Amino acid sequence: MKNIVLIGMPGSGKTTIGKLLAKKLGLLFFDSDQYIEEAQNLTIPQIFEQFDEDHFRKLETDALKDLSQKTNSVISTGGGIVEREENTDILKKSSVVIFINRPLENLLSDIDTKNRPLLKSGKEKLVGLFERRFELYKKACHAEVLNNESLENVLNKIISEVLKND
Repeated sequence: MKNIVLIGMPGSGKTTIGKLLAKKLGLLFFDSDQYIEEAQNLTIPQIFEQFDEDHFRKLETDALKDLSQKTNSVISTGGGIVEREENTDILKKSSVVIFINRPLENLLSDIDTKNRPLLKSGKEKLVGLFERRFELYKKACHAEVLNNESLENVLNKIISEVLKND
């Protein structure tokens, strides 16, 4: 079985869904942001404070190269993983890529912007990111699953899409 990679906006549920999916399928789970934090011994906000977004995107690509070598895994990515075309190529080679599409109004009502470096200026930044990234997510994925119902239904839809695309 190929790895399953979850992409989508910050707050779309990638990490929560990824952990549940891995448990349900008996696979390993990796979160690319956590992987970066452990490798750098810094939190994502600290990386953004000490460096810049370009530096973080390079770390993200390096982490993705490492994680793509794993097998039997579910990998949750950071929301900006699609910002580099190179990342999309890496993802599609070794994985079934699922776009977790959560409606913008749900993201706006739920997300805490304080701990997300690119959203510190407020929720209007989230709208801009959504508009910029939406087509990138669609282009990068093998399948899109709408996250607007129970987690169990979302998990079942993902599993169905993975079986079609594996």
